[in-house]
Amino acid sequence: MKTKMKYKRILLKVSGEALMGEKDYGIDSKVLSRYAEEIGELQKAGVEIGIVIGGGNIYRGVVNSSDGVEKVTGDQMGMLATIINGLALQSALEHRGIFTRLLSPLKLEEIAEPFILRRAIRHLEKGRVVIFGAGTGNPYFTTDTAAALRAVEIKADVIIKGTRVNGVYDSDPEKNPKAFRFQEISYKDVLEKDLKVMDLTAITLCKEHKMPIIVFNMNVKGNLKRLIKGENVGTIVSSTLKLNMRK
Repeated sequence: MKTKMKYKRILLKVSGEALMGEKDYGIDSKVLSRYAEEIGELQKAGVEIGIVIGGGNIYRGVVNSSDGVEKVTGDQMGMLATIINGLALQSALEHRGIFTRLLSPLKLEEIAEPFILRRAIRHLEKGRVVIFGAGTGNPYFTTDTAAALRAVEIKADVIIKGTRVNGVYDSDPEKNPKAFRFQEISYKDVLEKDLKVMDLTAITLCKEHKMPIIVFNMNVKGNLKRLIKGENVGTIVSSTLKLNMRK
């Protein structure tokens, strides 16, 4: 008997940095394995899962061309880094018997299917975990924006953003032990307080389409499943005007 889940279709946003674990760069196989295990549990419970993964563990892009790499080229390198991470996660999932598809808006037919929205939705309906690589396929857009865009396109119930802290705080909890964690916060407050949940474009897109975001600590084992079951994990960002804080 499948456990009843609060959300039927989710878009999981995983940062590339999260895959590093304790490493300075690259992919920590233990972290990758644990993420695959937890994602696999949700898939087996009947949750339809789309994933957008970052590439910051391999290449973060550049702000300007001072290091000899133009912005557009740097962003393209970052897109390819997300494909590498997507392939790694795809392999880890398939080792657990989970059917997956890696989709890309860039032409990479030998290793990824082209992103076609109807096909992506059909994969989700068939129970396949769909990994959206290469961001939006365009420079100047982050993987946060890609996550918001894909979530809206596939009509996800929620964006789940995995981080290494327990939610959204009024200041950096890794630097300020007295930082307050919000249980709920509105898009407007996130923007006005400049809380860096996601970039401006991503938050604005979510606000316009009333796409809720849940920010949580993905490094706590079991957090992902508890969140999808509806337990009070992380911080919910939505159109609500209520502002709750918890230490």
